[in-house]
Amino acid sequence: MLKRGKGHLSFHTPGHKDTSGADITELSYSDCLASPRGVLAKTEGEIAEILGADRSFLLTDGSTSGIFSMIYALRAAGIKSVAVPVFSHPSVRHACEVMGIKTDPIPQITAWGIPQQPNEEALRAAKRSGAILLTSPDYYGFFPPLAAAKKIAEEAGIPLLLDGAHGSHLHGTENYAGRFADLWVDGVHKSLPALTQGAVVSAKGKWGKFLHEGVLRFRTTSPSYPIMASVEYAVKYPRNLALEEASARFKRRHGCLENGDWTKILVPFGDKCESACSLLEEAGIYPEFSDGNYLMFYLSPCTEQAHLERLGALLDGLERGEVRRDAPTGAISMYTEEL
Repeated sequence: MLKRGKGHLSFHTPGHKDTSGADITELSYSDCLASPRGVLAKTEGEIAEILGADRSFLLTDGSTSGIFSMIYALRAAGIKSVAVPVFSHPSVRHACEVMGIKTDPIPQITAWGIPQQPNEEALRAAKRSGAILLTSPDYYGFFPPLAAAKKIAEEAGIPLLLDGAHGSHLHGTENYAGRFADLWVDGVHKSLPALTQGAVVSAKGKWGKFLHEGVLRFRTTSPSYPIMASVEYAVKYPRNLALEEASARFKRRHGCLENGDWTKILVPFGDKCESACSLLEEAGIYPEFSDGNYLMFYLSPCTEQAHLERLGALLDGLERGEVRRDAPTGAISMYTEEL
């Protein structure tokens, strides 16, 4: 695409008029995202194959537009309610409000300031709804009982939706959302080497048609080609098994909270959280968040092991305090919204 467009004169958007790079609009050689026939159709097809989907759609509006598109798909199929964990991303509630879909809260308890994923019993009660939507993994790197959720949804004859905004690095593994869900979203930019806002929303079977209807309504009509190209690059990026193993060793050595996601390192600092965060920032290290109990450090396949070792050396010299049991924590309110 870049080779074909090199050097042409721009009498089209964007206004910078520079055609030497990928930041162009939808032209004859660059395809049309709303009705792809060329390079974008090929890209979406290859991404769907990698992710195990029947249909996958590029998003340059982040996972939020994917959530809206999935909720629209439920509405298009005549579904009027969806069971959702109490702590879910705000976009879930907002999409349901816009689409007139009733939310049936799935209870969650908190332990040590962290929302626990719904258990199988809670999910069985949720099958009275028209659909189930879970977060997998959550912001702390924990997973719902995915196999049980799939079985419960299949027995009830309802779709299972997964907000996998923080799990795009998991494709090809046993916990990947696409192994279980009828519809799911990947926030590719969060844990893979894609530009910010790069995401993918996918579906299986009949849900591909309904999801497409949602995507056409909530995805931008001015897609960023640099973002789309980075999503393709990221989805095809290889696993970093050496780093995954290094992460597991790091967690054991530094007394991190045990979770199921190698990209999310939770170090308990309790009431020393803010002072530890400040000292790390003075040394040029910035965690993903401090919630008043834990500092969370977000890895990706691009993280350098030398940087991880540098972090470990600094952690060894920091004072730790008592982890508090009270909830919700700052990170809950930052990333989720209680239904």
